[in-house]
Amino acid sequence: MKVAVVGGGWAGLSAALTLRQAGVAHVSVFEAGPRPGGRARRIDHPDFPAGLDNGQHILLGAYRDSLALIEHLASQTANNQRARLHRYPLHLESLDGHFRLHAPGRWPAPLNVILALASARGLSLAARGQAVRLMLALRRWGWQVPIEWSVDQLLARLRQGSELRQRLWHPLCLAALNTPVQQASAALFARILRDGLAEERQASDLLLPGCDLGELWPDAAIRQVDWRPGNAITAIEHTPDGWRLLRASAHTDDAAPAGGHETGAPYDALILAVPPPQAARLLHPLPGRPGSARLLQTLAVFDFEAIATLNLKLAAPWQLPFPMMQLDDQDGRQPGHWIFDRANLTGRPECGELSIVGSVAGPFLEAGREALAQAMDAQWRRQWQARTTSSRIGQPAPAAPPATLAHALVVEKRATFSARPGLARPGAVSPWPGLYLAGDWTDTGYPGVLEGAVRSGQEAARRLLRMA
Repeated sequence: MKVAVVGGGWAGLSAALTLRQAGVAHVSVFEAGPRPGGRARRIDHPDFPAGLDNGQHILLGAYRDSLALIEHLASQTANNQRARLHRYPLHLESLDGHFRLHAPGRWPAPLNVILALASARGLSLAARGQAVRLMLALRRWGWQVPIEWSVDQLLARLRQGSELRQRLWHPLCLAALNTPVQQASAALFARILRDGLAEERQASDLLLPGCDLGELWPDAAIRQVDWRPGNAITAIEHTPDGWRLLRASAHTDDAAPAGGHETGAPYDALILAVPPPQAARLLHPLPGRPGSARLLQTLAVFDFEAIATLNLKLAAPWQLPFPMMQLDDQDGRQPGHWIFDRANLTGRPECGELSIVGSVAGPFLEAGREALAQAMDAQWRRQWQARTTSSRIGQPAPAAPPATLAHALVVEKRATFSARPGLARPGAVSPWPGLYLAGDWTDTGYPGVLEGAVRSGQEAARRLLRMA
């Protein structure tokens, strides 16, 4: 059997690896760009010789399939990538020093999270009680909430005050769903809370990459498949011989089949692991099948949210108190949400490098990229100054950060799908025989996170193998 995978992101690569592990000898992965990883990949920048990621990503201990995949590839290579994931018990701390939540490492779930909420610094006694009440209520409901509820409605129903929302629930919603709380799906948010905070103690651990995202596992994955970068597939055809792929000619930008040329012999099966707009463009010309019109309608309603990541090179070495810290977005008036100590995560403490992540960044981009970069740089410095002025008596004042020597703003305009309540998401099996869908936007039960992408690819591969 010959299988083609269109899209070399985490979904496409996990599908290809699942097929190879099942004994499929011929798996070709076609990727439009030069590198694997999709929206979680390495990029080059002249001011950052060690390379950058297109956005700072984290994994949770609950991401079992992603971690198992990384573990499997690590066991096959001399360079053990398990050491490149830094694991920390759940720790949320604001840069301004006004909030801190830490889960004790020895207590089982969900007691570890309940104790962390009950003892959180910077929350009033009433707010801590509200947080515990939400977790207990969701547990009592079996982590099931009405599909039409937004996160905002859920928080209102369980009487979560503004203090708790600003410090805890809003930042977690933006981090997990990249969708404003007024529009974000409460069902998906409850799923993330269940898997990350209530299943087992290690599920809530934070895993921060200590290498670039390509080195984490995609670079090793492409060595096990027929990797074909620089191949933008512009059309697919279903013939009696199988699936044929056409890619753009080097001399034209025409996306029609007439402006391209074939990639080779036909394939017995095809997995489309591309975002919904690209999938719709490839599927629309195919002959209609039962359910195909509904699938195309489903693909057409997806909206997307941007994520902006500002990478800073400082004039001297400097460290954050914890590798990942929270920024106060002042109820959406400031663009940054999290700041990462990139130099120390990557094992280069002699440098001073930080990464600042802003979710739902679309509105802030209207003022221009340079204005956004300046706003994010000023935001974290103000909040660090607030930490300095509020330091406790008898403790040394935190060191002032060095000046910024260089910066690189990376924007993914379609970083994730907008995780709205009741959004219909297709499964892995398409209406066309031998054609399957993969991507974090498929019906994984997760929002647009790395684990959802990996699970979608594995599910598409398993479905293909059952039908083979």
